Amino acid sequence: MNKIINSKLVRLDINGTNKKEIIVELAKLIEQEGRLNSIDEYVEEVLKREELSTTGIGFGVAIPHGKTNAVKVPTVAFGRSKNGVEWQSLDDNPVHMIFLLAVPEEEASNAHLKLLAALSRKLMDESFRQELLTIDSEEKLIELLETIFTN
Repeated sequence: MNKIINSKLVRLDINGTNKKEIIVELAKLIEQEGRLNSIDEYVEEVLKREELSTTGIGFGVAIPHGKTNAVKVPTVAFGRSKNGVEWQSLDDNPVHMIFLLAVPEEEASNAHLKLLAALSRKLMDESFRQELLTIDSEEKLIELLETIFTN
């Protein structure tokens, strides 16, 4: 449970067709791993954050996140949409890769910023984004992402 992401937190072909559906779908993966105290509180916090400003950073990527006591341990869930989803991204393009971050309130500033910084740096690399789009198994994806999320 100490790993930030594992293969059960990955959905290579996400079912959701809009922002809220995808956030709920990925949050359910986090809940199934026993990492949430309350999925409803967590989802509410993520959606509240989405209202402040978009988490669609461009390049087909969104990083929705929530900092709340509804989260037990820092966690990342990943979803991929083949068709793309409207996310009001900074570049106005659809999102194909979604990283849902869950951080406990008491660890919010440190863990949250470390996760976002590490992920954002790596996502600037076009070859890394291409690999995320084409990788064909959860295990291979985890190996790739562990290069970012190791402490």
